[in-house]
Formats: sequence, structure tokens, C-alpha cells
Amino acid sequence: MDISTNKQAYFNYQILEIYEAGVELKGFEVKAIKTGHINLSGSYAIVKNNQLWLLNADIPPYQPKNTPPNYDFKRTRRLLLKAAEIKNLIGRVKEKGLTLVPLKVYTKNRRIKIEIGLAKSKKEYDKREIIKKREVQRQIREKFRG
Repeated sequence: MDISTNKQAYFNYQILEIYEAGVELKGFEVKAIKTGHINLSGSYAIVKNNQLWLLNADIPPYQPKNTPPNYDFKRTRRLLLKAAEIKNLIGRVKEKGLTLVPLKVYTKNRRIKIEIGLAKSKKEYDKREIIKKREVQRQIREKFRG
């Protein structure tokens, strides 16, 4: 079941490969995510010390009064992947212009998983072209309705 999708990632990046990763979370973060309280926009993943880390993913507290006082909404969280996948990603991320972007968060067998995309940034003219196509499609739909 999908919990959250990063629509901006699909608009801003061309997704080359997709990986499924687990996320190291605290108990109250799990409850917050399962109720849909997560924001992936502006977040990204990095490789540090042969581990994958998720940065800037915003998880507000499930119950603010029961949350520890020093809780950081945007704390860095470790992503759980197989060692071979991480080694592959280390090599790929070193290529020019490639980055790791979270695409969506979902549950699988009662566990929270995150879909990470190896992505290449789109050029400005590619984005404009997509917007033009959407506008034309919208106008066509309006003509057929009315």
C-alpha cells in the first residue's frame, strides 16, 4: 500500500534504476508514517561509510506531546540495502550527474519500505516540454467535455 509519493522527483529527474530499501526508524516515526505523515519532497540519499543515508525526509511526530523533546523531524535516517546493491550504487553515484532520490514510501509485509531511484537531472527545456504536453492534453479533454 502506497503511503507517500514524491511527484517532484518524477518531474525533476529521469529515473534510470529503482531500488527497494528498508528504513531504520524509531517507533513513533513508524506510527506517523503509517498514518501518512511523511514528506519526501526535497529529500535525497547519499552514500557515506559504505552505508546509504536518507536526508531531509520530513516525518512530523505522531503525537506531538508524547514525542521526545529533542526529536528532529528531518534527521538523517539509515537505509537498509544489501551490501552488493550498496557497492553497485557507490559506483553509479560517482558518475557525473547521477543522484539518489526517494520516489515513494509504502508498506510491504507490515514493514515500511522506500523506493529509491538512481536519477539524472532533467534539463529545463525537457521540463517545459512536459508542461506544454500536459497543457495540450488538458485543452483536448476540455473540448471533448463541452
